[in-house]
Amino acid sequence: MQKPPVPTKPPAPENRGRDRAATEAALVAAARAVLAEEGFVGLGINAVARRAGCDKQLIYRYFGGLDGLVDAIGNEIGDDLRRSLQPLAALGQAGSYRELVERMMLGFLQALRDDALMRRIMAWEIASPSELVQRLTRARSKSMMAWVAESRGTLVPPAGVDVAATNAVLLAAIQHLVLSSAAAGQFAGLTLTSEADWERVRAVVKAIVAGAYAG
Repeated sequence: MQKPPVPTKPPAPENRGRDRAATEAALVAAARAVLAEEGFVGLGINAVARRAGCDKQLIYRYFGGLDGLVDAIGNEIGDDLRRSLQPLAALGQAGSYRELVERMMLGFLQALRDDALMRRIMAWEIASPSELVQRLTRARSKSMMAWVAESRGTLVPPAGVDVAATNAVLLAAIQHLVLSSAAAGQFAGLTLTSEADWERVRAVVKAIVAGAYAG
């Protein structure tokens, strides 16, 4: 009598690690999911490996541990930010430094509104500025600076403008408004729940940029 066929077992986690690119992507996606749901308290080697369905040794092999995995998350978030800003390039090169800054601020506002994990990271920057959070922050800042460098071409700011301070104040204001919108739907009496509300914000951002970079 012929014996029934032996059921095929699913590949072991370590075998799936042979496709390095796919496994790295799965681990980063799992880490982002754990981070978004549980924050840094829940982010650990075991939790990420369980979520990805991978052997935890692959995290050490491919990323060198949790710090390297967090760096990979930061790089991916930075890439996401640059991609969200990329459509602005379709408008052609900005005609002035003022226009460049305006595009950057409005693009950052929309990217932050669209990315819940980026909002959480920014909240952690204030409440829990750990080394892991700072790694993510550095990656985001690097991407923003790279986009500016690519987009500015030969444009230079008007003489006498403190570019670093001006842009920091604008970015901080946008960041706080978006975080306040997510937390409370308003800030200082300004409702932030509808597109009409955000159109008011965008109009004021444009006016502030125009005044600061009047040149």
